[in-house]
Amino acid sequence: MPSSATERTESRGDSTRKKIVVGVTGGIAAYKACQVIRDFTKRGADVTVVPTPNALHFVGSATFEALSGNPVTTSVFEHVDEVRHVELGQDADLVVIVPATADFISRLAHGRADDLLTATCLVATCPVVVAPAMHTEMWKNEAVQRNISLLREDGLCVIEPAIGRLTGPDSGAGRLPDPRQIVDLALARLDGVTFHRNLAGIRLLVSAGGTREDLDPVRFIGNRSSGKQGFALAEIAAQRGAQVTVVAAATDELPDPLTATMVHVRSAHQLKEAMEEYLPGMDVVIMAAAVADYRPANESDTKVKKGSKGEESLQTLSMVENPDILKELVAHHDHQIMVGFAAETGDESHTPLEHGLAKAKRKGCDFLMCNEVGRDKTFGADSNGGWLIAKDGTYQELPAASKYVVAGEILDAVAQLVPRHLQV
Repeated sequence: MPSSATERTESRGDSTRKKIVVGVTGGIAAYKACQVIRDFTKRGADVTVVPTPNALHFVGSATFEALSGNPVTTSVFEHVDEVRHVELGQDADLVVIVPATADFISRLAHGRADDLLTATCLVATCPVVVAPAMHTEMWKNEAVQRNISLLREDGLCVIEPAIGRLTGPDSGAGRLPDPRQIVDLALARLDGVTFHRNLAGIRLLVSAGGTREDLDPVRFIGNRSSGKQGFALAEIAAQRGAQVTVVAAATDELPDPLTATMVHVRSAHQLKEAMEEYLPGMDVVIMAAAVADYRPANESDTKVKKGSKGEESLQTLSMVENPDILKELVAHHDHQIMVGFAAETGDESHTPLEHGLAKAKRKGCDFLMCNEVGRDKTFGADSNGGWLIAKDGTYQELPAASKYVVAGEILDAVAQLVPRHLQV
């Protein structure tokens, strides 16, 4: 038996791989844990699954072992010589409970250690992420909410559940989030993103995705924006307690941010109208959408046929400028904290940062996130980086990292301004 945690880590193979414990409890959503396990392993993690005995009524040990590549243990009395309940918690870089039932949340909040999973959580000194899933009435029950508050006070990250179809015909809050969202938020926590509730009660409006300007019923002019950065901002803000509204253009069929109110648009003009409609009731506005600078001067009601007179019109397409939505919002805002984005490429005379500094001065917002873009950079990628430019021209460099990490940095800066703005 290894004599120390270091020796145990080395004995399990590649010490550079992140060791993630996925705890699965006895809820109907346990089947979704299979996709979470698969996604973690695809991203290079060494995953160990610790189900509760009740979880095995929904998904068998063989499935968990096949997906993780590691043996599955449910009891502290199995492999006693290895002291599994201590070893797993000591070695873990991250513990994720998916799904977490009301019963498990209660036991965890009160320090119980009556099975291998609760014992592992008590030993763990790494981040612990809890993804609740239960019926709406259970989720809203005061006892459950007290337990959720206890977990958050103890430093655990509790992911807000989704709203949607539950067991049977019912629908409401309590649905387990999309596995991709759980993995992204859990890895963001592993990367140091905090989920403290410093935006509790703040009303936040964020735009996301790329606008599309129609040429005819078939063709449009668009851009490479995926919406991932805007959605990451919405996700992290919601986990920090904000009331989030998202105005979404094209977003590559990403799952809707958890708990957010969604407003779907297509063109720059539609986005402008939606942002102006929701602006008065907001405390923070983040313009993360990639808005087309130009649109066709004329949109055809029918498809322009190849080889017709229309071909010439397409070859000499007339364009008109779209409104500068961020600049207009800044000009008409009241007390809101205003954050903009600038997608820049360098040229012979200026760097992306220099372009960003000039744009920040023109826009007049509280912060401008300037990121360098390219064919294989930023747009559509899972990572981002650049410079967060303040209104006074000072800036903070944000090294390339996941878009959730970048979102956390931006929201940290916003949170510093919140008290002053709310007093206005």
